[in-house]
Amino acid sequence: MYIGKIMHTNLITVAPNASLLDAEKLIRENPIDHLLVVNKKDKLVGIISDRDLKKYWASPATSLSKHELGYLLEKVEVQMIMSKTVITVAPDMTVERAAYIMQIHNVNALPVEENGQLVGIITSTDVMGVLLNAIGMSDSSSRISVYVKDSIGMLATITAALRDAGVNIQSVFSWPVTNYQGINQLILRIAGADQEQAVKALKEAGYKAQTQYVKDITPFLPGH
Repeated sequence: MYIGKIMHTNLITVAPNASLLDAEKLIRENPIDHLLVVNKKDKLVGIISDRDLKKYWASPATSLSKHELGYLLEKVEVQMIMSKTVITVAPDMTVERAAYIMQIHNVNALPVEENGQLVGIITSTDVMGVLLNAIGMSDSSSRISVYVKDSIGMLATITAALRDAGVNIQSVFSWPVTNYQGINQLILRIAGADQEQAVKALKEAGYKAQTQYVKDITPFLPGH
């Protein structure tokens, strides 16, 4: 899935010299958590979040009256507190890459630019929704873990065992197991009603399926 397929294109923007009251009103009246700050040439110059506004709101609130606070916030401009270093992405970036960028930079939104023009925005909520859908997460699905040696054809062996048992795999992904070199954990998501049959089929094929959290995974590792 690519960013361009899920990004929001109906953008709510604010000028750098707008007051914090103006910014707060825009966020309050629209279902958004971030405001894109653009100049007169429609160029992205910053971003401000609902969290940024709330922090500034709370800062002077304990010592000022409501009237004094309102007066102050009318004088404070968006450009005074916005984040000026904005990480942007392109429409042809994958969703998983966007998730990685959000994590390493600790941000919850990424403006989308194409050929220097602002064309959209994507949030962590959007990314999470796509990734959950990709792994087949639902109330009716079941999760099975299988620990296997990192070798050619291992995935085919596992999927063939489930295929022969009539178990449909909704999604599968894999990652290396920390502290166990050469061992990968396969995460299989199947229909909840198929869990018992899947565990049985894997056992007959020589694999121990983990269906719930355990402190010690040693009994599930190959060769144990």
